[in-house]
Amino acid sequence: MKRALLCILGVTFLLSAIAYSADKPSSGDVKNNSTKAVLLKTTKMNARGKVIEISDKTIKIERSVKDKAETMEFILEKAAEKIAVGDNVGIAYFEKDGQLIASRVTKKVLKKAGKKEVAPGEKQDKK
Repeated sequence: MKRALLCILGVTFLLSAIAYSADKPSSGDVKNNSTKAVLLKTTKMNARGKVIEISDKTIKIERSVKDKAETMEFILEKAAEKIAVGDNVGIAYFEKDGQLIASRVTKKVLKKAGKKEVAPGEKQDKK
């Protein structure tokens, strides 16, 4: 009998502790948003193209999208070193206040797909 009474008393104590520790809704319509931090996630995008113009603060590239040439201008977070006009680059960027902000600029080396050119009259090596 004592054991059953102790079990019932223990379960009652645990359930009341859970009920008291629960958050209580605030009274009134006013909510306090200062305690909650609002995190805004920015969408990162990528673009590849050929550099047309470059300065310390901006870079302008031309890329082809569905057989059309498109020019894009980016604001640089930090100066892009070892990038010159005519280089093929890849840019990671995001949009902020209607402007494109480049977070990373990398130089891309184009791989040439290829078969060797064969002079007339020569046989092509097969592997």
